[in-house]
Amino acid sequence: MTAPPISALAYAPDAATGAAPAVLAVRQLRLTDFRNYRQLRLDCGDGPVVLVGANGAGKTNLLEALSFLAPGRGLRRARLDEVCRRSRGESDAATWAVAATLDTPEGRLAIGTGLEPGRADGAPPRRVVRIDGRPAAGQTALARHVAAVWLTPQHDRLFLDGPGERRRFLDRMVAALHPEHAGDVAAYDNALRQRARLLAEGGRDAHWYAALEDTMARHGVALAAARADTVHRLDAAARLGIGPFPRAALAMTGEVDGWLEAMPALDAEDRLRDQLAASRLRDAESGTTSSGPHRSDLAVRHLDLDLPAAEGSTGQQKAILVSIALAHARLMALSRGRPPLLLLDEIAAHLDAERRAALFDEVVALGVQSWMTGTDAELFAPLGGRAQILRVTDGSIAAV
Repeated sequence: MTAPPISALAYAPDAATGAAPAVLAVRQLRLTDFRNYRQLRLDCGDGPVVLVGANGAGKTNLLEALSFLAPGRGLRRARLDEVCRRSRGESDAATWAVAATLDTPEGRLAIGTGLEPGRADGAPPRRVVRIDGRPAAGQTALARHVAAVWLTPQHDRLFLDGPGERRRFLDRMVAALHPEHAGDVAAYDNALRQRARLLAEGGRDAHWYAALEDTMARHGVALAAARADTVHRLDAAARLGIGPFPRAALAMTGEVDGWLEAMPALDAEDRLRDQLAASRLRDAESGTTSSGPHRSDLAVRHLDLDLPAAEGSTGQQKAILVSIALAHARLMALSRGRPPLLLLDEIAAHLDAERRAALFDEVVALGVQSWMTGTDAELFAPLGGRAQILRVTDGSIAAV
């Protein structure tokens, strides 16, 4: 696979601001019973949005709401019922809703998603998605329209935590480039859980095992191939570096990843299918599934220091994360004609003045609609008149 040259990325600057116009932007956001917001309507421009306010005011809750415009469990990975509004002295909400009007390369688009109440027949509450007023088959349909990548303070330990966190971080970037990826991940994870349950219960239905392992092989190799393609291209972009942010090298490590480098995808499917069948007894005894892309990892190296990212200081690791997120936004703009929504929680306080200014300049130049939060409005002063700056106070929002 040949990565597209990032240097070929062309911008179309706005004559007044010098910025490229955003091609994926939330123009209106409406919340109902979401976290600490009973009702909210927020009208936005197409440029960066800065949310300032005290801790606990609801800044991160707004980013979480935006993250539900893409497939998945949002930036907090919360249960659906945890997102409902909770208020002292009032009845707790049983449902929640996020609705947005977006500008996209295909035109104006309306997306709605939220928790639907349980039905009278006893069916549990479930998340529903509507696109332009029509019900979608599932949340994976969102991937065709919206990509969102986020950095939160919890990511400060990304290179020190287990590989599961790095896979989730990577999979959001993969889904932005390969919209079908979210569906492959969901199908693989579902089959993985069902096979593990069958093994734990001592099930002996060979046909059922074979069906689950076939699903795991097909979707597992597909998602591993999408990861490989994304990492290959993202590695080429991240090696260039962006201003004062460090250059980074990325690679996938894992058994299935090695197979895809050495053989065609169909052969890798056959090999995973055979290996899963052969390891049933061992997996039943250990309580784990020993083979599959759920055991892969993302390896990141700080090229300027020539060391693994995990061995850098906290500040160096944060800078690498920002560098990767910006490289991905550039890659998205080049590959799909639209950068993702970039959600940056408490980002300014962890960067020095030079890197803050470079970050702001880059998001404006890219035309990405970046949503940034912070407690100190002064840290965002370099954005000048280039961003919409809002103050968040106990679930209400006002212009600064």
